[in-house]
Amino acid sequence: MALWCTIRTFAKHAEELGNQQPVEPIFFVKPHNCITTDSPLQISQHPGEVHHEIECVIRLGNNLQIEAVAVGLDLTDRAAQSKCREQQLPWAKGKCFTGSAVIGPFSDWTGDIHSLVDESEGLALTLTVNGKVVQQAPLSQMSITPSMQIDALQQWAPVCQGDYLFTGTPAGVGQLHVGDQLVAILETIDGRSVSRFEANCV
Repeated sequence: MALWCTIRTFAKHAEELGNQQPVEPIFFVKPHNCITTDSPLQISQHPGEVHHEIECVIRLGNNLQIEAVAVGLDLTDRAAQSKCREQQLPWAKGKCFTGSAVIGPFSDWTGDIHSLVDESEGLALTLTVNGKVVQQAPLSQMSITPSMQIDALQQWAPVCQGDYLFTGTPAGVGQLHVGDQLVAILETIDGRSVSRFEANCV
């Protein structure tokens, strides 16, 4: 199983970090053993910073069709990532540390991949930290959609059934601290919860 992660899929997130919006999907890969599905999040065990990035995670099924969706967190050591970028080195230290791929419970998705970003029937992301909304956006705001991401992967990557796709984060990323309580939600536009993950940071 591979965890394919797409960057800068929400234009406002690219802007907040001072990055250009790409014209086509750009990916990095997390190892499978970065996955965590349990609370608490072991923030203090990581020697660097830990920043939150809420995302919709897709599980791919037969013929690389969307099988299920979940809320996820692409935890990032922003300082390590920035240092690697400055030195033109790979981002592994900033993105692939222990517990950096947080995934909530999956729910089957019966629509096609385009329906995820439908303005009236698609999905939305909300992350609260200590009761304050820090990230929130409908998937319809994505500049690089999940459909575009999968189409691009199929051109060159060994993507296969059972792989996960982290589809990118909206604006509002920030650092987590020991003692923080977070709630990550993937829901329908009308507010029906599809996947929910709650955790304390220790």
